[in-house]
Amino acid sequence: MPKKTAKKKTTAANYIISKSRTKAAAGINVSSEFYGALDAAVRNMINTAEERACNNGRKTLRPHDL
Repeated sequence: MPKKTAKKKTTAANYIISKSRTKAAAGINVSSEFYGALDAAVRNMINTAEERACNNGRKTLRPHDL
């Protein structure tokens, strides 16, 4: 079962994805609100993948967990 940790408020310094790399990959302008939404989506994907791996008796995330 995944560890439950206290939710911390995510700041720009705590984003999982680099702002500059995200902007470069998008090829268009990116609003400042997009980065928070992207970070939340990525964190949700990681949590879901972790739950799936744990439910399957694994301690390693694999691509098919996404």
